[in-house]
Parts: sequence; C-alpha cells; structure tokens
Amino acid sequence: SNKVVVAYQGQVVADGTKYGQAVVGTISGTSISFGSTVNFATHTAGQQSALFISAVYDPNADKTVIFYRDQSNSERGTAIVGTVSGTSISFGSPVVFNSTGASNFNSAVYDPDTQKIVNFYKDEANSSYGTAVVGTVSGTSISFGSPTVFNAGDTRDIEIAYSPSAGKVVVAYSDYGNSNRGTAIVGTVSGTSISFGTEAVFDSSGTAVSK
Repeated sequence: SNKVVVAYQGQVVADGTKYGQAVVGTISGTSISFGSTVNFATHTAGQQSALFISAVYDPNADKTVIFYRDQSNSERGTAIVGTVSGTSISFGSPVVFNSTGASNFNSAVYDPDTQKIVNFYKDEANSSYGTAVVGTVSGTSISFGSPTVFNAGDTRDIEIAYSPSAGKVVVAYSDYGNSNRGTAIVGTVSGTSISFGTEAVFDSSGTAVSK
C-alpha cells in the first residue's frame, strides 16, 4: 500500500489509561501525514496496555505484525496481525507466543528466505533468558513454533537485523548475565524453528545498550 505503520503506547483518556495504538502514515516529498489512530491493545482504567512494542512488515503475506507485552493478560508475549487499507489499519485477534510470563525487549525481523518472522525477547518467566520464536502469518493470524534460547542469561536491549548476503538473522544484545557485555549471535531459520551459532562479544566494557 506504499504506507508506513507506527505502533506505540499512547495515553488516550484522562485517567491515565494507556492503549497500544497504531497509525498509518503517507509520505509525500519530505512530509508525512497520518490517518486515524486504531487501538490494538486495551487495558483497565489508569493502567498501561502494551509495552516493548516491535512492528515488522511481512511482504509475502502483505501484513504488518506487532509484537508486545500484553499487560492485560499477565504480561504475556503477544502478537497481532494488521491489514492496511488506505490510511487505516485493522487487526485480527491477538495470539500469545509466550504463555508463561512477561516478554520484554521484543525485536522482530522478517526472513525473506523462509518467509517467516522471527521475534527475539527477554523471557522473564525463564530466568530472563534471551529467546527467539519463529512465526508464520496466515490470513489475519500468526502461528508460532517452539521458543529457542539464544542466551542462557539475563538478556536486554535486543536489536535484530537480517543479512541478505548471508541469508541469516543477527541479534545484538546486552548480556547482563556476562557483566553487561555487548554480544551478538547469528541465527538460521529452518521451517518454524531457529538455530544459533556461537556468541561473539563486540563490547567487553559492559556499557553496550540499545538506542
């Protein structure tokens, strides 16, 4: 649709309730204009709804997928598929990818070789280990394979990229289980699973954080 989608948590009512929201933008020259805001996650009065939001586009399915920690559902890691039409976006039903507890630092990427989406996150329910899960979009929903740990330690500030020349995904993170060292690891997607090589430290000072 030649649009961009912004996903964020916005305060929309006077009592402080914050909703997960998305808005479609249209670029013209050096300007951008936006359509109407759409809620993809809600919560009770005065509370937050969606944290650690990451959005990714799936060109094979022509859908936008938003990953987030769902505060209204025991902080479970959740994904929702969005369909852009004109200057608006509509959503399917939310799908839980981490049913055991909180999913922090979500960071998602599309793998064009396998036509899958991979989300990386800190799994608080599993000793805060760095974990990845492969998703397959079908229609307005998404299904997931089994989660795979890529760092058996407290993992934060996760950033992800795809390397087209290598046909691999690369995740960089702060390894709080290893004196906060900046670390990266290469992942290979196969079917609905992902496997990893050996971790490589790129910053041994312990000061590497994202953004």
